[in-house]
Amino acid sequence: MSEWKKVKLGGTEMSKESPYEKLLALLDEYHRLGIAEQIDYQKFYLYSLITHSTAIEGSTVTEIENQLLFDEGISAKGRSIQEQMMNLDLKNAYDHSMQLARQHTDFSVEMLKGLSALVMKNTGSEYHTMQGTFDSSKGDLRLLGVTAGVGGSSYMNFQKVPAKLEEFCKQLNERRKALLLSNDVIEKYLLSFDAHFQLVTIHPWVDGNGRMSRLVMNHLQYEFGLIPSKIVKEDKAEYIQSLVDAREQETLAPYREFMVEEHIRNLTREIESFKKSQVSDPIKTSFDPINSSSDPIKDKLYQAIVKDNTLNYAAYAAMIGVSEATVKRRLSELKKAGIITRVGSNKNGHWEIVGKEDEV
Repeated sequence: MSEWKKVKLGGTEMSKESPYEKLLALLDEYHRLGIAEQIDYQKFYLYSLITHSTAIEGSTVTEIENQLLFDEGISAKGRSIQEQMMNLDLKNAYDHSMQLARQHTDFSVEMLKGLSALVMKNTGSEYHTMQGTFDSSKGDLRLLGVTAGVGGSSYMNFQKVPAKLEEFCKQLNERRKALLLSNDVIEKYLLSFDAHFQLVTIHPWVDGNGRMSRLVMNHLQYEFGLIPSKIVKEDKAEYIQSLVDAREQETLAPYREFMVEEHIRNLTREIESFKKSQVSDPIKTSFDPINSSSDPIKDKLYQAIVKDNTLNYAAYAAMIGVSEATVKRRLSELKKAGIITRVGSNKNGHWEIVGKEDEV
């Protein structure tokens, strides 16, 4: 077997056929296509990060439901108050975290406790132990032992947590400051992945450690100007197993491998979805008065109205992945073209397709 040729990219050694090379190629294509430059891209991407992070912890709230909750204050039907508050709290924590990232604020125990307080604000509890009382809704560090699920191994003794967290912040600050002066994209991602692993391994809090660890990972990626990575809920089992394998084998390799491959999968899906959105489907089997248009957004909006003609601007925006302003413009254009008409008020009315039955 011939050896793969090694190349050095910004200080990170890798083979030409390694996942790192594939990741770099996808990142180049992502930027070249201008995917991140779409209207409200940052907002929608953040909502996706939040939705998948809470889903890993048991939330059933969808991305569309979260957008309506965050932007319009509309609660999702059939979802518990607890899981909706979990999403709202994490959104507020991300907003604050991104502000700190833009300011290049150093990590500290107090900073992490402050973020944890936001994550657990409405779902945390007060605990009374022999060692004292602590409140997870205030970001307090745990004063009791915790295990990794039923029959799982125990995390470090709570008495060691404060010192270990101080050490974590010190080492993280040293590495991130050095990388802020570097162009090594891979090393920046690896630092964010490692910080996630280290924090969840320390397990400083009685609850919210997974959400906090993913938040810190994304915080670093935002600070470095990277496309944030997310762990989608469908890959939860593989994600957890990679953490277990890394701890049991005492090597970051299984976990790093999963994180890189997960980012590759997600970027690939986004690139493919973006490319499809730029090309109108030339084959239409049913009435489509806007098929002659080169605007795929109009097509998506039209189909959304056919599916449900009672939604508001925010709901249509969430459904087709564009801003509310874009939805308003396209609706106005469709109305002027005589394709749709509004029946009733803006608040309580609905849209109707004009002449649909005659055209079939």
